[in-house]
Amino acid sequence: MSEALLVQEAGAAPAVAPASGARLFRRRLRAQRAASAAALVVLLLVLVALAAPLLTALAGQDPNAYHPDLVDSAAGGVPIGSFGGISGEHWLGVEPGTGRDLFARIVYGARVSLGVALVATVLQIALGLVIGLAAALGSRRTDQILSRITDINVALPIMVIALALLAIVPETFPRPVLIALVIGGINWAGTSKIVRAQALTLKSLDFVAAARLSGRGKWSIARRELLPSLAAPVITYAALAFPTNIIVEAALSFLGVGIKPPTPSWGQMLTEADTWYQAAPTYLLIPAGLLFVTVLALTVLGEGIRTALDPRAASRLRVGTTRKGEAA
Repeated sequence: MSEALLVQEAGAAPAVAPASGARLFRRRLRAQRAASAAALVVLLLVLVALAAPLLTALAGQDPNAYHPDLVDSAAGGVPIGSFGGISGEHWLGVEPGTGRDLFARIVYGARVSLGVALVATVLQIALGLVIGLAAALGSRRTDQILSRITDINVALPIMVIALALLAIVPETFPRPVLIALVIGGINWAGTSKIVRAQALTLKSLDFVAAARLSGRGKWSIARRELLPSLAAPVITYAALAFPTNIIVEAALSFLGVGIKPPTPSWGQMLTEADTWYQAAPTYLLIPAGLLFVTVLALTVLGEGIRTALDPRAASRLRVGTTRKGEAA
């Protein structure tokens, strides 16, 4: 009698097929409570950003509508009422000086901050992938040239360059797009170094050598053999770079070269709150608190993704691999 029949006759559950890579990744991520909670926070923030027009319509507010009757002109523009003018109509109060609804500007600011960081991260990863693979697969001279360019990029003061570029570009260019291009276009060196190091290691493995002996070109090998193996470190780096890019966008807006009014941005609100933090502290605390929660959640989620994609780190997690009480 076969082993399978003996197992079934003994009343044990039949063996199950191993989980696919995507399912195993989700289980490893769910096994980390902090990462799961962070994922829910990030999902909520994304939904708020996408539903900004709907949410402001429900609140009956326009992010750019001025309400001078809601601020005390005799006191320099301080919102009338407690906690920055919070009321049934203005859920988070109003902006000092202008009386614009703070809730409407916060949710639209989430759109700008998250959108800029997302585009910058995608551009940063794409440039790093192309340059890193070109250095690893190219000739020795190509590798040396691209590696020196990458080293120079790492040594450059990124924030100073971003400030200079954003200061000289005409205001007619869409500011959120420009900021995303600047951040992603000058911050690719870390991705490039990771991709180059991993690709050089993979080049020496048998499956890449077999593909090369079969007559396939370098970019065909990169697309079919190297990219799947590079997915884990690149995704991990992207997950950790995303919150960094949010901070960079906020810092540029805080320094006065980022998002320009009337487009709302959390960093821009922090800049304007610099003169109101004593008279209207909620105008500083709300965007600063949301920025802190967003960056913290994305950082924790990025660390969770790194752990879920790393077999050595994931082996320490208690992850169930079967249904209904079947242990891993």
